[in-house]
Formats: sequence, structure tokens, C-alpha cells
Amino acid sequence: MKTTLKDDFRSHCAVNYGVEIFGDRWSLLIIRDIVFVGKKTYGQFLKSEEGIASNVLASRLAFLEAQGILAKAPNPDDKRKDFYTLTEKGLDLIPVVLNIVLWSAKHDAKSYVRDLDAFVTRLSQNPTQVSEDLKALVRNGGCLFPDVEQ
Repeated sequence: MKTTLKDDFRSHCAVNYGVEIFGDRWSLLIIRDIVFVGKKTYGQFLKSEEGIASNVLASRLAFLEAQGILAKAPNPDDKRKDFYTLTEKGLDLIPVVLNIVLWSAKHDAKSYVRDLDAFVTRLSQNPTQVSEDLKALVRNGGCLFPDVEQ
């Protein structure tokens, strides 16, 4: 299935544009998985705890690629698999995701991020620097929590 660039937005309001591109839960969770734990393959995304359906995952990956958020390349070790990475446009969503993390730390009493006091403090005190550092890390193939099982 070929997904084309979306150009039939309901409006060109800046909030609407963002919501139409990355506003569903699955798109942001795919981005989260790349940034925080370094997931790169369809199979890794499919194993996320939220339980995305395989057809929804395939659709979201294709849509995000068509929108220029993700890039897809063959896995050099196994040509049957593809690697997904964030493009520069996708990397620009990192501050959005980090702001959601801060909001969740404040309002979700059961949020996992509450166990990461040093990270939340650093992010609260200097969100721009944390965002830029994380962009550079992900751009170079890293992730925030490399020791978390994918």
C-alpha cells in the first residue's frame, strides 16, 4: 500500500496540522519507542506494551514515512527487515514528546517517569538543552534508555 503525502487537511491551523500528522496515540508511541528505547523494526514496535494491532502499525509506519517523519532502510544484516529512523522533521518532534513527559510526570500519579527524578529535574530546568542533546543522540543511532529491553 502506497501512502501519499497528506494535503487535504481540515484546516491549516497550526494545531490542526500537528494533530493530523502526529496526533493519534500510535504515531507518538512509535516516536517514543525510537527516542527512548531505540526500537527500529516493525517487530520491535509490535511488542510495545500498549498492544498495537499489526495492521494499524503497518498503516502508521507507512503514513509517518510518507509524511517525512520516518525514513525506512533495509536492515544490512537481514534484507527481509527494514529499519525505521526519525528524519530531521521527526527529530523536531522530540521537544513535543518531552513536554508530554513533563505533563505526565506532573499529572499521572502512576507515571513511570516519576521514578526518574534526575531526568525530570534536568528536563524541567533546561528543556531546550535536553531536547537538543537527545536529538543529537537519536540522530547518531542512540536512545535515551539503551538498557531497557526492547
